[in-house]
Order: sequence, then C-alpha cells, then structure tokens
Amino acid sequence: MKTIKKIVLVLIATLSVGAINAQEEAAEKKFSVSGSVDGYYQVSISAADNDQQSFGTSFADELGFALGMANVVGEYKGAKTGAVIDLAFGPRGDAAVGGYNLNQLYVYWDVTEKTTLTMGRFNTYLGYEVISPTGNFNYSTSYLFSNGPFSHVGLKADFALSDDFSLMLAAMNVTDVNNNITGAYSAGAQLGFKGQYLNFYYDDGKGLGFEVDYTGGFDISDSFYLGINAAYADNDGEGFYGAAIYPQLATSEKFSIGLRGEYFQTMSDAVSNDPGVFAATLTGSYAIEGLTIKPELRLDTWGDDKPYLGSDGMPSDNLSTFLVAAIYAF
Repeated sequence: MKTIKKIVLVLIATLSVGAINAQEEAAEKKFSVSGSVDGYYQVSISAADNDQQSFGTSFADELGFALGMANVVGEYKGAKTGAVIDLAFGPRGDAAVGGYNLNQLYVYWDVTEKTTLTMGRFNTYLGYEVISPTGNFNYSTSYLFSNGPFSHVGLKADFALSDDFSLMLAAMNVTDVNNNITGAYSAGAQLGFKGQYLNFYYDDGKGLGFEVDYTGGFDISDSFYLGINAAYADNDGEGFYGAAIYPQLATSEKFSIGLRGEYFQTMSDAVSNDPGVFAATLTGSYAIEGLTIKPELRLDTWGDDKPYLGSDGMPSDNLSTFLVAAIYAF
C-alpha cells in the first residue's frame, strides 16, 4: 500500500510540475495587435488646384481629400522565437509593398541574449524614414527615402556587441523583390554606435547596386532633437546622393514642430551639371490620445530643370503644397 501511495504522490508531483511548466510556457507566449490608419487633405499653392502634380517622392501625391493606408501588425512572441505579419492596404501601402498587401512577414529566433536571426520580408535598415506614417515626423517623404529600398526578403543576423555597439549582417534577394526569378542576391550590413548607424547594401547590379547610408541623430536638449541622413548610391554610373537634416522642437507635451531640409542629386543630373533639388518641409504635430494631426507646408525647388507647371501654365522650377494629415495609431 505504501508503495502505491508513493507512486501516486510521484505521479501527482510530476503532473503538477508539468502543469506549472505548461502554464509558464503559455504565459511566455503572447499575441499582440497594433497598427494605424491615415488620410490627408492637400492643396497646391504654386499650381492650379486641379493640376495633379507631385514632388516625385513616395506617397502623399494627390490633391484634395486622399487616403493613406490601413496598417495592421500582428506579432506572436514566445520565449525565444516569434513571428510578425504586417498588412498594409490603401494607396500608401500599395506604393510601398508591391503586391500581396504584405508590408512585412518574418519569423525570428533569439539564439542568445545578444544574437537574433530573422528570416522573411522585413522593412529596410537603410535611411532615416520608414513606410508607416507613425514612424516619421513629416507626413510626406524625402527623396532619399523614396529612391532607396523599401523592404528586403532574406535572412539577417543582429548582434548586440556591447551596450553601445551593434552589428547586423544580411543575405537577401535584390531589394524590393519578393520572388527571386533572376538568381541574383544582395548583401547588407549595419554598424551601430549609440544611436548612430552606418549602413551598406550591395548587389551585382541587377537591383540597387551599391549604397552606403548614414542615419542618426542627437538630443540637443530635452525638447530639441536633430536627425541626420546622408546617402550615396551607385549602379554602374546611375544612382543618387544627398543629405537631409531633421530639427524637431517639442513646445509642449502635445505639440511639436519640425523641419526637413533636403538636398538630392541624381547621377545623371550631376553629369549634366544640374544642381539637383532642394526640398524644405515644415510640419506641425498635435497629438491627442491615439490621434495625431499634422499640418504640413512643403516647397521643392530644382536647379536648372523646370519639371513643374505654375499656376500660369508656364514651366516652373518649384512646387509647393499645404496638407493636413490625420493619423490614428492603435
């Protein structure tokens, strides 16, 4: 009888431990949903209201009332592994995603506390700006962002080398390609130091070619931040280079104001001695709960080129607009 009791006690203890472990594993696995919805109203200042001219950058390229995108991000996270699905619908999403309505789709594995492997489709590590309007201060986007890659499909490894240094290495399809139908691949790397990042991308010329990019910023004070982006890209003599600064001032807990000043030059314009384009974008940001209202004034001025039409119907070297965007994040 004592032997049976011991066996029963052992079984009960074993089941209890198993139940506790199962509860701990279940507690470690978490599913979360986040996302955003955005839209805007835009009027032309320098051209006729019915003249649908745009800056040549991505998104926010329509006049009147217009849609941005609906973005829904789901993440299932375990103790060491997880998966992310990032869905994008609407004009902004269509322009960035290039099919399937999948902005991102990847799995990851925290191999150690300092090493993470990620495989699938993930947004680019190059540049200061991102696809989602919740991640940018300005609503419209820069030339550097618009001409660089949006996303990559491949495998990357992130290493936390120390409290200050980080390293990322990646093997991918050529940029913004979901299916590898050419047999071409690309390599990527990122070196980070205290919030400053030096980024590299290279393929054999069947995609972007080669790009080196610096992205960073500095907290000048508790209320003033200065962001910086500079890039150079070359694909057998074609490509671009430029720089942008992002000074941003928080005047209160709810309101901030920021300026993006950008100089952008294509290789072909440089050969013809065209000085390129200077773009200035002044944006206000008012936040209440999950809603952010962004009034924005933008002026792009080209050098020798006159790619636009003025309100008089004559060729013009500049284009200016005013918009008000509404962004809700959840």
